[in-house]
Amino acid sequence: MGSRVSREIGHDEYDPWGTLSLIVVYFVALTLMWLFTYFIEFVGNTPTVMGMIVPVMLG
Repeated sequence: MGSRVSREIGHDEYDPWGTLSLIVVYFVALTLMWLFTYFIEFVGNTPTVMGMIVPVMLG
């Protein structure tokens, strides 16, 4: 087997911009999904999913 080369990164060399950008992207996606759910489900007269499921379950 070949030798494995590894390099330790010190605290001063660590650059957290990639991690921060990934967190921001996830937060933006979560916010967009929440807004979509809010405006589709709860802004109308009744929630659409519950409005469709309840009559099917009862009758």
